[in-house]
Amino acid sequence: MGFVARAVESARHLVLLEVYELEDPAVVAALVARARSHVTVEVLLDKDYHAGTVNSRAFATLRAGHVAVRWTAASYIFHEKALVIDGTTAWVGTGNLTSRYYATTRDFWVVDSIGADATAITAGFRADWRGRAPSPAPRGADLVWSPGAEATVVGLIDSARHTVSLETEELAADPVVNALVAAAHRHVAVRVTMTYSSSWRWAFNELVAAGAQVHVDHGESPIYIHAKALCIDCVLGSHGAGTVLVGSHNLSTYSLTRNRELSIRTTAPSVVQPIAAVLRSDFLAASRYSG
Repeated sequence: MGFVARAVESARHLVLLEVYELEDPAVVAALVARARSHVTVEVLLDKDYHAGTVNSRAFATLRAGHVAVRWTAASYIFHEKALVIDGTTAWVGTGNLTSRYYATTRDFWVVDSIGADATAITAGFRADWRGRAPSPAPRGADLVWSPGAEATVVGLIDSARHTVSLETEELAADPVVNALVAAAHRHVAVRVTMTYSSSWRWAFNELVAAGAQVHVDHGESPIYIHAKALCIDCVLGSHGAGTVLVGSHNLSTYSLTRNRELSIRTTAPSVVQPIAAVLRSDFLAASRYSG
């Protein structure tokens, strides 16, 4: 995860960071250092749910270091994980910037150099900075925002013809589970890898009954699945194809319909291939769920 600090250190004019949890001393130090070098640094941290407690130390350090830092608006969870450097390059991730979990947690980050995406993420940041209630920001080239992502996720699953592979921390949205069940019924190979929780047992049981394959990890063994990645008809190899949705969206009702969330939907092989490979590896390493 040192790439986040290095990205911040590369900034010449502007750093925008919006993240649910920030508890990485190296990232905090890089943000303060850039601000002291007369780079404009603006940081938005979530305060709702329990993130305010996690973020309190970073918030105080950033403010003392003359970084422009604000809490996101109350009453909504701002679960997005996005960084924009100099208005041209964005990093969109599934993981919080909480260093104590880096070694034991599965997460993904995507570097996005599409100008329209950087502009759209910046527009979303500006709306959140002004304290507006979450609403979809400009979509850019391949961005998916919440509120309002449920139909996109269901539509992606419905489009699958051969395979659906996914990792998610939460699986609690009925329309998504129904779409996965329907995909299994039409003989799409559905493979789900998650860290086991009794909260998702009902969904696991429905999926297994429909013919889907569910594999689970337990605790942090071999790894904690925090990633949020959906891979549709992904084919590994030099001519690989497929579509990936990767970002902060959990497959839960709040995440898809109420929180501020951001993911990237892409067919770019440079993103699809490594994510598909990791999903396959994690699936094979996890234990088969049988009810």
